Amino acid sequence: MCITLCLVTGEHGWTANMERIMKAQALRDDSMAGYMSSNMTMEINPENPIMEELRKRADTYKNDKSVKDLVLLLFGTALLTFGFSLDDLNTFGNRIHRMLKLGLSIDEDAGDAEVDSEMPPLDYVDAEGSKMEEVD
Repeated sequence: MCITLCLVTGEHGWTANMERIMKAQALRDDSMAGYMSSNMTMEINPENPIMEELRKRADTYKNDKSVKDLVLLLFGTALLTFGFSLDDLNTFGNRIHRMLKLGLSIDEDAGDAEVDSEMPPLDYVDAEGSKMEEVD
């Protein structure tokens, strides 16, 4: 398997594990947050087919949102792979869902709350019938 990219920290910088430990401290001071994050360097393998295709698409479609999403997904995945934590999990999750919809050719505007016509309706459960036996 050809590695796409990796994240490395400096020789005297904090590792992903040390950063996680410091963020979990109960009495930490948020004013020191800048010192508590590790300085990472992202190293890219330019010969990887994924990176070559991303470069071609970025050159061809300069303002394409999907290319930007793919690059940010690649970075977020690298963060998780190398033990770092994501700052905004909701944004990462939304980006994954957009890419899944794109890969499956699902319209971006299609609502997630659409009801499948083949699914039977849920049965109504009588509140009285589902009560537990009352104890004196």
